[in-house]
Amino acid sequence: MAWFLLFLHLFLFHFPSFSSSSSSFNFSCHHNDSSALLQFKSSFIIGFSQCVPLLKTATWKNGTDCCSWNGVTCDTVSGHVIDLNLGCEGLTGTFNPNSTLFHLVHLQTLNLSYNDFFDSHFHYKFCGFQSLTHLDLSDSNLEGEIPTQISHLSKLQSLHLSENYDLIWKETTLKRLLQNATDLRELFLDSTDMSSIRPNSIALLLNQSLSLVTLNLHYTRLSGKLKRSLICLASIQELDMSYNDELQGQLPELSCSTSLRIIDLSGCAFEGEIPMYFSNLTHLTSLTLSNNNLNGSIPSSLLTLPRLTFLHLYSNQLSGRIPNASLPNLQHLIHLDLSKNLFSGQIPSSLFNLNQLYTLDCSKNKLEGPIPNKTTGFQELNDLRLNDNLLNGTIPSSLLSLPSLVHLVLSNNRLTRHITAISSYSLKKLDLSGNKLQGNIPKSIFNLANLTLLDLSSNNLSDVIDFQHFSKLQYLKTLSLSHNSQLSLTFEPNVNYNFSYLSKLDLSSINLTEFPISGKVPLLDSLDLSNNKLNGKVPDWLPETMNSLTFLNLSQNIFNLLAGDLSESICNLSSLQLLNLAHNHLTDIIPQCLANSSFLQVLDLQMNRFYGTLPSNFSEYCELQTLNLHGNKLEGHFPKSLSLCTKLEFLNLGSNNIEDNFPDWLQTLQYLKVLVLQDNKLHGIIANLKIKHPFPSLIIFDISGNNFSGPLPKAYFKKFEAMKNVTQLEYMTNDVYVQDPLRPAFGVITRYYDSMIVATKGNKRTLVKIPNIFVIIDLSRNKFEGDIPNDFGELHALIGLNLSHNKLIGPIPKSMGNLTNLEWLDLSSNVLTDVIPAELSNLGFLEVLDLSNNHLVGEIPQGPQFNTFTNDSYEGNLGLCGFPFEEKFRFGWKPVAIGYGCGFVIGIGIGYYMFLIEKSRWLVMIFGGQPKRRVTRRTRVRRAHGSTMNQNQMVQMS
Repeated sequence: MAWFLLFLHLFLFHFPSFSSSSSSFNFSCHHNDSSALLQFKSSFIIGFSQCVPLLKTATWKNGTDCCSWNGVTCDTVSGHVIDLNLGCEGLTGTFNPNSTLFHLVHLQTLNLSYNDFFDSHFHYKFCGFQSLTHLDLSDSNLEGEIPTQISHLSKLQSLHLSENYDLIWKETTLKRLLQNATDLRELFLDSTDMSSIRPNSIALLLNQSLSLVTLNLHYTRLSGKLKRSLICLASIQELDMSYNDELQGQLPELSCSTSLRIIDLSGCAFEGEIPMYFSNLTHLTSLTLSNNNLNGSIPSSLLTLPRLTFLHLYSNQLSGRIPNASLPNLQHLIHLDLSKNLFSGQIPSSLFNLNQLYTLDCSKNKLEGPIPNKTTGFQELNDLRLNDNLLNGTIPSSLLSLPSLVHLVLSNNRLTRHITAISSYSLKKLDLSGNKLQGNIPKSIFNLANLTLLDLSSNNLSDVIDFQHFSKLQYLKTLSLSHNSQLSLTFEPNVNYNFSYLSKLDLSSINLTEFPISGKVPLLDSLDLSNNKLNGKVPDWLPETMNSLTFLNLSQNIFNLLAGDLSESICNLSSLQLLNLAHNHLTDIIPQCLANSSFLQVLDLQMNRFYGTLPSNFSEYCELQTLNLHGNKLEGHFPKSLSLCTKLEFLNLGSNNIEDNFPDWLQTLQYLKVLVLQDNKLHGIIANLKIKHPFPSLIIFDISGNNFSGPLPKAYFKKFEAMKNVTQLEYMTNDVYVQDPLRPAFGVITRYYDSMIVATKGNKRTLVKIPNIFVIIDLSRNKFEGDIPNDFGELHALIGLNLSHNKLIGPIPKSMGNLTNLEWLDLSSNVLTDVIPAELSNLGFLEVLDLSNNHLVGEIPQGPQFNTFTNDSYEGNLGLCGFPFEEKFRFGWKPVAIGYGCGFVIGIGIGYYMFLIEKSRWLVMIFGGQPKRRVTRRTRVRRAHGSTMNQNQMVQMS
């Protein structure tokens, strides 16, 4: 027996790997270690763990052998604890420096990840575990500066400190660690704070280590411009420096790292071309360079890497054609994402022969031509996205019969003709919207039993189809057939359709004459039936049938009454975020309860016949971003409780019968972009400022057609900060989050565009989308008096200014010549005096000018735009003279009248001269010449965006 014990001791001593598990041998735990563990456990609250069903510390009992406790491993000779794994244990509390954990001096492995040690620092005592080889404190809410003593952990092989966002690294600390820990193979520092480390020191620091195999610096807040640096990590296999979005410069060159398998340098604002050295990394299996500013083309040599399985280059500015010849080399490629770039030309046919491809995303480029009709290599393809390109021709039938296809997105292209039969029975998502597809909806669609999304909207489909067929798709969550004007749906009487999972239904603009749903749709949260021919009453069963609605759009129909108790019961839709009943014939009182909703973000009731007063009980929980009640018969006063809606961006109460003073308390709304109060019965002087920075986000200010008096509100103009800076073209939107009822953590964003009726350049039109460059001020048709303030000249983003039909006096400010984006200027029907400032001839985009019916004198300025304006722009100013441009070829008395102020004879001369000019212009046009065109914003936007903007967008901008 003694011989056997001696042999066992020697065996364990020389083969320590056998001693690492206490479960193999029944040796007692060292008493001090057992006591230290129990005290450590008692110093924390142990709550619920989302990671493991059973907590390891539940087995920790006083009087039992700690070597048998879950998460604890002992040395079988000494009985000391050498391995402690309490990852994701639900420990909550502060980690004190005097913690008994630091008594376990023999620890070799320590895992305390995914606990919550709030307000705890990475204490220097962690660095006292001299034997530690593996340390994992990831996502444990540690904070403060990493102590320099971490370099004492010279035996470290693995260090995980990920997702401790307030854990701070200093350059010298990291340098010492990499110098001393010569066996360090894994270093996970992602989502810690390395912002104090100079970006160009990173290469020097990393070159200190010869042992690193895995390095993760994802989102470590590195910033500054990275010079082209050589990172030499001889043993590195996995490198992640992604999403350091303040890191600029070019991609670092990985000079001697030939064993690299995985590289992720995405989201770092890197620029320049993809360097050729990537082609030397023959072991590379995954390369992600997405979300940068890379340009140029894809190096064809990059597509020859024999082991590449994962290639993500999306969201860059890469251009040119996708290399065709090199693609056949990528026989192991599984995921390819080239989306959101500038690639042009046709889709390479060789791409469709890759046998292992599982995901292919070439969306949001400029690819053109037909989709290749041979898909012999796509037998494993699961996800294909070619949307938002310029593809034309038909959808290949072979594409619609791929056996493994789950997601097919071909939306927003130029695809034509019929949709052929579909036999890809694994399809869950089919999106063919925004094309020019014609003919019938193939009946084979109703055999796709797994379909969850079907979007055929914005095509030219012509079919008469029984709506009941769609209920065959038992798992359908999203159905959109909108904007197919030749498509007709029929409905069986007294049939309750079964849509158990349907959450989004969009049947707008298809000439519907009756409601498509009469039964319960328990999970429906988005319903759009706008722009149809629905009439009569809004059904009073609507709230009961669809009590989970988030998005309800019934606008542009012929409804005339909120039936029954709908006025109040609609407020029982407790999750409703958007309600749009605009452009109907509704005659009712606006339900007061709508103002009390804590979810409603958009309320659009414009162009109806609502009467009574405005809702007056807005609460501090108001979430409204858009309130549009334009064009009704509302009266009374503005409710001051509206100022509680601090998220309000769009407020249009125009064309009602509201009688009140200017609601100066609205100036506290810091996000308000649009304020329209025109054509009401508002009166009085606009008061002085109530706060230091009023209306900082305002871009549309229209209070025209009221009875305001006194001076123009000069103090406001000085503070209109958003009108001072020209921005890039975007549209005003409200993003309504529609949750997936079956998966509460998931959902989709439904984008809603604000719309409004505006008077521009003398004409009324509807903006179905409001661009943020549409910056206007309209104070016309009031009783304002006094001078025009010079402060208008600071509002450089203005494209429209209307001060007409007031009692303004004095000269036109020269500072208006600074409004270089101005497209229309109307100062007519005032009492303005002096000359027209020559500075106005600098307004190169001015299309409409009306200075008529004032007391202006002197010569009309000449310039590229001024030479195009007609006499109507100046008539009624007897003191003006000059050469306005007459639209029609005639000799009339208007030029003579304009010239009167400079002398009657001169006026006759001007008239005759204009006759000759017109005659000459007429002759030039007959013989093929063209008059010089004005530069308009439409021309400017088209130049800025190429030819990608359609006619509707141009109408919106005009």
